[in-house]
Amino acid sequence: TSNYRKVIIFTNNQGVHMINLSTVLGNIVKSIVDHPDKVVITEHTEGDEVLLTLTVAEEDVGMVIGKHGKIAKAMRTVMTTVAKIDNRKVTVEIK
Repeated sequence: TSNYRKVIIFTNNQGVHMINLSTVLGNIVKSIVDHPDKVVITEHTEGDEVLLTLTVAEEDVGMVIGKHGKIAKAMRTVMTTVAKIDNRKVTVEIK
């Protein structure tokens, strides 16, 4: 578990340990798509708000969204919960 924590925890410029939301989302998405090497996540942070833009291979979009958007909703719920640990707000946009 210590290796896992090193991947998702980082220290910000004020010396505070924070969760790397991009890495958490990337780990989730790469585990469900057929082309994990084509997963790209861009992060834009403004204050305590984080926008994560997720891009996957065209043939993997359906896997990421799921039937009736259930997978996408579940990922957003997990990401919201993880972000709350650091008192941040996250938006996950799928392209």
